[in-house]
Amino acid sequence: MTSTVLPLVVRALTEADARLFHSLDDPGLVGRALVGSVYRTVGEGGEYRPEWTWVALRGDRVVARAAWWGGPDDERPVALDWFDVAEGEAAAGAELLRRAPFRTEFDLLLPPDWRERPEVMAAVEPRRAAVEDAGMRFLVERFRYRWTPGDGLPERPGRLEFRPEPDDEAVLDVLRRVHSGTLDAHSRAAIEESGSDRAARQELDFFHWFPAGREWLQLAYTKEGELVGLHVPAHNPAGPCVGFIGVVPEQRGHGYAYDLLVETTHFLAERGAEFIAAATDEGNFPMAANFAKAGYPVTQKRINFV
Repeated sequence: MTSTVLPLVVRALTEADARLFHSLDDPGLVGRALVGSVYRTVGEGGEYRPEWTWVALRGDRVVARAAWWGGPDDERPVALDWFDVAEGEAAAGAELLRRAPFRTEFDLLLPPDWRERPEVMAAVEPRRAAVEDAGMRFLVERFRYRWTPGDGLPERPGRLEFRPEPDDEAVLDVLRRVHSGTLDAHSRAAIEESGSDRAARQELDFFHWFPAGREWLQLAYTKEGELVGLHVPAHNPAGPCVGFIGVVPEQRGHGYAYDLLVETTHFLAERGAEFIAAATDEGNFPMAANFAKAGYPVTQKRINFV
């Protein structure tokens, strides 16, 4: 006797059947569940829109699910937050991603020691296979940090002066200079795809997108008045974060990125931050060393697919 594989149905959810999202059995070893996130629709007081949430079903069984996220004012999603597949259903997950009308980056959240845990490796593989089969590609693996006051406030080195810069054109000029020789994979990809001017504009647009960030942006100068770079203490929808840190090429090699990170930390702490989130590429060894020196613990890793 042969078993019959039910045909795959891929569709968006509605507010009426959003409960289907929870019917996929997932142990929470990777992804949003790892950090205690809960899927709730906007109608339930959450952040997710049913029309941006898609499932793949065989009969009445959910075998893959995906939930895209965007801010309250976004007309299209900006990130794929949730992506999970049932055992043996990586192909169904890939088909879901192909049929859904959204193309955004996917951050797969992982514990810091994920490569040392076979059960986590086994959870990563079908998700990786599905997103790559759907046409996405690996971009970079990143360290994710979460500073709290208990980690200690790093002492300001006192070498730099910081000034707000309201002129977007002046900020764009600094961003173009900072992007030269950058170690950041996202910035390199943006420059390769769109050119340095457009990449700088995209960065600035992101600062404006933050609920708080653009108005907190500061340029940094030496005591002699030479430009060093900029830092962006920010507040994204999830809370306080290190929005951006960059040093212009002619000032590199002096450890100024650490000064900028410390100033960002003080800036947010002085405004009552109970935590500060941050991230850097695993291969950006100088910045990773700065986070360690400033007392930022690694709480997650993330693999970015684009």
